[in-house]
Amino acid sequence: MTGKSEFSTEEWTQLKRAPFVAGMAISIADPGGPIELVKETSATLKTVREAAASGGRGELVDAVARDVVADAQLRKSPLRDFKAKGALAVQEILEELAAVNRIVSEKATPEEADEYREWLRAAAQEAANAAKEGGFMGFHAQRVSEGEQRMLDKLTEVLAPPA
Repeated sequence: MTGKSEFSTEEWTQLKRAPFVAGMAISIADPGGPIELVKETSATLKTVREAAASGGRGELVDAVARDVVADAQLRKSPLRDFKAKGALAVQEILEELAAVNRIVSEKATPEEADEYREWLRAAAQEAANAAKEGGFMGFHAQRVSEGEQRMLDKLTEVLAPPA
């Protein structure tokens, strides 16, 4: 098992915030109103809490998720050291997730790295599914907008196993 001790403090921090960065990517891909943002953020948090509570996503994912939940109970935001904003926000998010992918690819077992990457994709997908986009008063709204789907596709590329 690859554990916290195999990672530097900074790397572990990046691993803990990555599901939220993936969720943030979806929110930025097709910005809605505050209700959509809350739904997308809540869906990401739910993905993390489920991994912490039930496990089953692999030992590395479970350890990261439990650490995130412990920090949340102490009111520590996983995104406190990550500030993506402005015109470069999407690029900064993709670079952050690419760096996380490199870290787990280098330090975790191939199986654990795959489980971790899948967890990040699941967090992003849950965020995309959380709120309908577009339409008027719910009519003709889409569960996953075109912008969100494009971002999901980019995340799949960024989170691919190294060649």
